[in-house]
Amino acid sequence: MKNKNRVFLIVLDSFGVGNAPDAADFDDAGSNTLKSIAANEAYRTPCMNRIGLGKIDGVDYLPSPEKTEGACGRLTEASRGKDTTIGHWEIAGLISREPLPTYPDGFPEEILEEFTRVTGRGVLCNKPYSGTDVIRDFGAEHMETGKLIVYTSADSVFQIAAHEEIVPIEELYRYCEEARKILTGKHGVGRVIARPFVGEPGNFQRTANRHDYSLLPPRDTMLDALLEAGYDTYGIGKIYDIFAGKGIAHTQRIQNNVDGMEKAIEMLQQDFNGICFVNLVDFDMVYGHRNDIEGYARAATVFDEQLETFIADMKEEDILMITADHGCDPGFKGTDHSREQVPFLAYGRQIRENVNLGTRSTFADIAATILDIFQVNNIADGTSFKKEIM
Repeated sequence: MKNKNRVFLIVLDSFGVGNAPDAADFDDAGSNTLKSIAANEAYRTPCMNRIGLGKIDGVDYLPSPEKTEGACGRLTEASRGKDTTIGHWEIAGLISREPLPTYPDGFPEEILEEFTRVTGRGVLCNKPYSGTDVIRDFGAEHMETGKLIVYTSADSVFQIAAHEEIVPIEELYRYCEEARKILTGKHGVGRVIARPFVGEPGNFQRTANRHDYSLLPPRDTMLDALLEAGYDTYGIGKIYDIFAGKGIAHTQRIQNNVDGMEKAIEMLQQDFNGICFVNLVDFDMVYGHRNDIEGYARAATVFDEQLETFIADMKEEDILMITADHGCDPGFKGTDHSREQVPFLAYGRQIRENVNLGTRSTFADIAATILDIFQVNNIADGTSFKKEIM
């Protein structure tokens, strides 16, 4: 008989808590996303603080009650990367020993020649670039010539920006699918990303029609194991994209963080037995990458307010877990992700109060714990901490 539980795993995309032991290897020594936003007057997270955010190792700059209402901990990334794909794969139990390829000098000519051949369009830019800056600098030329804006970042990504009036959305998606077929083997980037925009020169704006085409995970994750055991697997936000659909039985797109939490709250009223895996990307995409400390702080405050509603609606069998996939410190140099440890919070009627797990050696411990909760054989690279928190 299947174990009756529902786990809501919410990833606050880029909500790092600093202090990764190998941060210097990534030129990220001193980065701390949470510390940067917590210093802003717009930041207020009393709900997360009650669960244990301020009790996490190193988070001594937040208020915390003597006794917390849930379990907390700090997780260290074992994979060799600091991007969304690698981070989520590890949360789902898969440690990536080799980093995905990155292109600090742009993509090689053979890749672009093949991409031009299959799309019939030329290429602009081909270098690491901020997403908002690249449409500002190349948008007008793109509109005049029809050439596609291809760019990357410090992450393993091949991004294609195009104006929706020049390249219709479905056509842009088809180009991304073609790029995904080309980018395999040694050039197997983590994600090909459609980056549509609208507007006029001097006033371009990216739209919500972004779409990610991820590399398939190299082997089964927690999601596959749960699905095979007969449990429900729901993805909210870009979870489906991150895992290229692997292991996800149901998916819902979202417009923004608020919409994502509203859909998670709605899922509390649904009858299912399994996992609801949520990604809230605005923290990273809208605020972290744009060095918007106040915006990030406000987004954390809004999330915390919605979290109060979520908790009030939780049922007896519900377990809430909150974590992150990497950092993106808006107060740090540059606009790229930062190599940070991430928070872990757990709450529910089955979760012990006032538990501090200390610092764990891999995000994959989350997957091992979830599989343990559902009494499914552990295929994850991590170790379960179910006994400590339940």
